[in-house]
Amino acid sequence: MSANEPTQAPGSVDIAGALGWARTRIELMDARVLLRFVLQCPAARLVAWPEQRLDGEDWSAYRALVERRMAGEPVAYLTGEREFFGREFMVTPAVLIPRPDTELLVELALAHFAGRKDMRVLDMGTGSGALAVTLALELDDADVIALDRSREALWVAMANAARLGASVSFVHSDWFAALGEERFHLIVANPPYVAAGDPHLEQGDVRFEPPGALAAGPAGLDDLAEIVMQAPARLEPDGWLFLEHGYDQAVAVRGLLADGGFAAIASWKDIAGIERVSGGRWLGRV
Repeated sequence: MSANEPTQAPGSVDIAGALGWARTRIELMDARVLLRFVLQCPAARLVAWPEQRLDGEDWSAYRALVERRMAGEPVAYLTGEREFFGREFMVTPAVLIPRPDTELLVELALAHFAGRKDMRVLDMGTGSGALAVTLALELDDADVIALDRSREALWVAMANAARLGASVSFVHSDWFAALGEERFHLIVANPPYVAAGDPHLEQGDVRFEPPGALAAGPAGLDDLAEIVMQAPARLEPDGWLFLEHGYDQAVAVRGLLADGGFAAIASWKDIAGIERVSGGRWLGRV
């Protein structure tokens, strides 16, 4: 028996024992999430009935998940779900895992457009569809289009729209290429913005996420620059562009927006106090 093998026999371990075993191997929060997933139960059950025993099948499933987490697999890929803006989204290794920082894009959209009717929204590089679906549900009567260059990502996004009851149109496109002459009042994007060769790409959960959705050129600015350059032709007058970017890229992105002829350029801080989103308003002229 290896050092990673549990000593409890199947059917003899209870919730408290399972968590005790797991917390010596992974973070306690992850251990709780994985056990809730296996037992399909609310968090309160783990606290209220710590003496409840796991049957052999549940114990084996839990042990396998913990060992996969020890190897570095993200919890969201193990459970197939991640919460975003109060809703549960399906995730697979074909898409980035939605993160709380990205909720700032939703908050900015609501601050600028809440209550507005007949607006058109574009989510570029939609991935799981978290942004597009959330905006469709939070902005009344908005016409939301989501695009991605990955067909596998679009399948995930479409599944999320269906399960959450959101009306979103999906387009397979490399950025603006397949959009024709359509124009929008709001464009949001969480594009790849990590520098190619950045050591963080080989660390933590990021190792398991699709590399094409993470890295963008030697400085991580290639896709951001392309979106800013092409966005004016796709924005209605007084339309807004909001871009998520890296922790140290706000100044560079504001420069791109200024060079692109945008007005009211600003950056906004995420929950950690880092300038995470930059954007500007397109006046309809250079």
